[in-house]
Amino acid sequence: MFKLMLAIVFALILCTTATSAQDNVRAGLFGDADKATSLAREKKANLYAPTNFGKAVEYYKDADEDFKKGRNLEDIRAKLKAAISYFNKAIEASRLAEVTFTRVMAARADALSADAAGYSNDLWNNAEKTFNGAAKDLEDGDVNAAKRGGGEAEALYRNAELEAIKGNYLAPARDLLKKADNTDVKDNAPKTLDKAKKLSAQVETLLKQNRYDKDEARQFAKEAKYEASHAIYLHQRISQLKKEDKTFEDVMLAHEDGFRSIATLLDVSAKFDQGTEGPVKDMIAEINKRGIKATQDAAMIKQQEDEIAILKQQISSMQTRVGTLSETEKLLQNKLNEQKRQEETITQVSAMFQLDEGSVLRDENNVIIRLNGLAFPVGKNTIESQFFPLLSKVQDAIKKFPGCQIAVEGHTDSQGSDEMNQRISDARAEAVASYLKANLGTSVPITFQGYGQSRPIASNDTQEGRAKNRRIDVVIVPAWAIIGK
Repeated sequence: MFKLMLAIVFALILCTTATSAQDNVRAGLFGDADKATSLAREKKANLYAPTNFGKAVEYYKDADEDFKKGRNLEDIRAKLKAAISYFNKAIEASRLAEVTFTRVMAARADALSADAAGYSNDLWNNAEKTFNGAAKDLEDGDVNAAKRGGGEAEALYRNAELEAIKGNYLAPARDLLKKADNTDVKDNAPKTLDKAKKLSAQVETLLKQNRYDKDEARQFAKEAKYEASHAIYLHQRISQLKKEDKTFEDVMLAHEDGFRSIATLLDVSAKFDQGTEGPVKDMIAEINKRGIKATQDAAMIKQQEDEIAILKQQISSMQTRVGTLSETEKLLQNKLNEQKRQEETITQVSAMFQLDEGSVLRDENNVIIRLNGLAFPVGKNTIESQFFPLLSKVQDAIKKFPGCQIAVEGHTDSQGSDEMNQRISDARAEAVASYLKANLGTSVPITFQGYGQSRPIASNDTQEGRAKNRRIDVVIVPAWAIIGK
């Protein structure tokens, strides 16, 4: 039995050693090809030079398959050499393509940001296909055809972006309008339904005129959703009244009951023999009267509180007048020393981050680390491994504030709907907070909050401004600020 166990252990050791040796051989064999692959992807050669990039990938995959099957190393080297050659050609072609397709790539990035692949899939796929063809034309040396194809692709990307933006804004209203059409809402609430449709059309018009000035369009979209929902409610309510054989008198009396309930709360006598206009005016007058009285009472309370505070200051001054000047100087010096220590800590933290990684800001007593260099895949909250070193710096910075509290804030630009932006900002803030908790342990209290697009720091009218607004802020509340509260 003992000999059998020794044999098994020995076999495992041989297997592990063989696997390690194979990994080392592969690293040496594929090293240059792996570097060429990474550089080609970094230069977006898969988009700019699809023909050469595709051939390079084919040779690389063949070499990888041969290596796994233990085939001739010389054949593998030859295929890897061919892969590297095509990757290099793709990288070289990408330099020209990057200049030729600058506007196309800008349009593509905007379409991606608007989630065009999700909201306008056909337009997006057509744009991708057209761009791929234009890139192949450029690889073949047909610059004119490439420029024509690039122009067509740019237009398709812009159309896809516009349709995606409409989808983001108008999807709730469109769903309700479709429901309204399917349930014959026009029979009972035609005016309200028509108002909802006109507001929806107005949103489309505004977005066509300027898709990046979305504040007014967003407001109209919300109103369109409200009016569509309102129309459906009216239809359902009127249908129910008809089913119950209610008369106009029944409806009017129910209407008066609502006003009577408010009048009772305000202690106003409501008589409806001349309609609702008179009682409504009386109720508004009573509300205004009570508002004025509340303002006057608040002013009087404030005046009394100020007088009490002055008296307390006078009493305190008389009580402490017997103190010595030296004690006051000592307290002041301690305060100055503490402020100096705090500033030195903040300066040290600021020096930890490169400009493209993050910036350190002060918000009264709080310290904000704005992670300029932390990016997420479009529409996702995944923290990619390339950003782990940056988050390690954040952890080191937090450790310089013993006893602190942390709040992770997520922010987006104005692209997309309010609901989608709120959801993704929450998810990204939670992802960063969870990462920090996992690495810092439970000793540091960490909360998270998404703010969507509600707190921009730059204009959403430009691509640069939108990039700045898509951010994660790590807010450090130092111990001295917590004690100060």
